[in-house]
Amino acid sequence: MIAAARTPQVRQSNLALVLDQLRRRGSSSRSELVAATGLTRSAIAGLVGELETLGLVVETAPARDGRPGRPSPVVQVDDRCVVALAIEIFVDEIGAAFVALDGSVVASARIARPRARVAAVETVADVAELVGRLDAELRDASTPGTRRRLVGCGVSVPGLVRELDGVVVAAPNLGWIDVALADSIVSALRLRVPVTVGNDADLGALAESRFGAGIGSDHMIFVSGEVGVGGGLVAAGRPVVGHLGFAGEIGHLPVNPDGRRCPCGSIGCWETEVGEAALLERAGLDPAGGRAAVDELLDRAASGEKRALDALAVEARWLAIGVAGLVNVLDPDTVVLGGLFARVLPALRFRLDAELADRRYVAARRDVAVVGARLGSRAVTVGAAELAFGPLLDDPAGVMSASVA
Repeated sequence: MIAAARTPQVRQSNLALVLDQLRRRGSSSRSELVAATGLTRSAIAGLVGELETLGLVVETAPARDGRPGRPSPVVQVDDRCVVALAIEIFVDEIGAAFVALDGSVVASARIARPRARVAAVETVADVAELVGRLDAELRDASTPGTRRRLVGCGVSVPGLVRELDGVVVAAPNLGWIDVALADSIVSALRLRVPVTVGNDADLGALAESRFGAGIGSDHMIFVSGEVGVGGGLVAAGRPVVGHLGFAGEIGHLPVNPDGRRCPCGSIGCWETEVGEAALLERAGLDPAGGRAAVDELLDRAASGEKRALDALAVEARWLAIGVAGLVNVLDPDTVVLGGLFARVLPALRFRLDAELADRRYVAARRDVAVVGARLGSRAVTVGAAELAFGPLLDDPAGVMSASVA
């Protein structure tokens, strides 16, 4: 009786395992899946067949390579069946995208908005309008009878998110306190799928660990900066979000007791030293100039302008101070720099490496790779979709077999 009761759970776990392997690998033969999972060939055949019936994978016959024997069929994720809705809320723009199960972006749209703080209710209304427009475009572009099924919605926001109910407890750079964002999104978009809200840096970390610069890393720290600075931690291959989902607010590490006031209310937070505004101000540019001003700074530095070079040198110093502290506390094998930091990394790489070497915990003799993010601006989009795909990835048959309301 015990073994029989456990069988459905074992099969659910094995289906999830095979689907996960295929998403990470892109495609695999049955033989490769046997080697990667430790399951028997007959078990893999049954699981692949079930995933194919669910519409999640497709299996094709491989081209013969001249070697004796019958080649193993090639299995890959089918990107035509399901999508997740990814919503991104930033200080200066909002975005929405439909993302396929293989991580590809099927359709996306963004709109810029002033950096002045915008009330949550207005932001949600703008999101609903953007998603409605995007959904109409997707319907118009779809071949009749091939409409993908929406299985979930993931929302990214730059702030503290209570994982349990999707409440944004605090988003200082947006001016939000205790915003029930998940409920607001469900109501405004009239969604009949789960809506999950996450911190933007946590989602960037999730995406980079699965599809980007963190592939193969078991212990990765993701550090991303624009207006604010956030981070995400992946340990033993899994995201670490903390007791309430608040882990990763590294931008508010106190690093300078004589520093400036932070939007969070504290003094000398790390983001006040390495954030976009601080970098641009040191270079003599408009602190609110955004991406265009950062591009101008990099152009000036490339031409040898002293003030631009000095601003980047100070940026490297403060960036190294924070990264070294994180490395000493969390012991990662890789640090991935995203957003602003990925953009400026080539210009300050030499100085950053030197600063990090001065702050290395020599006795540990560890070699930690510090690399730029690979997904660029897609990281948060893909991460939000991964959040939305979570229930499907945990229980493929259960989600796909559920009746659509």
